Amino acid sequence: MVMDLDEGMVEYFRDIANEMISRFGISRSEAVARINERYHDAEISAFPDLMCHEFPEYWSYGLYYYPNESGRLPTGDEDNDEDFDLAALRVRPAPPKDSLYWTLEA
Repeated sequence: MVMDLDEGMVEYFRDIANEMISRFGISRSEAVARINERYHDAEISAFPDLMCHEFPEYWSYGLYYYPNESGRLPTGDEDNDEDFDLAALRVRPAPPKDSLYWTLEA
């Protein structure tokens, strides 16, 4: 990752990457690149940062999909997302392969 994080936040971001890998079938290198692109200049505190109030699956959807027409994304909570149409969501493009965000080999 291209961010300066404490070990707790590194683990939290690993959990987000693992969610993207399992939910969307992307590689670890792409998941990390998406995280790096989104958060490279964010001010992230030591664990537990404010973002930790949401489960990693919540953040994974926003890293992978654009919101729907009503501005919503799934939350990762199957009870609340059971009527959410994932097929209607557009996938965000991955960062360019030649960018600094790709810190792992494919």
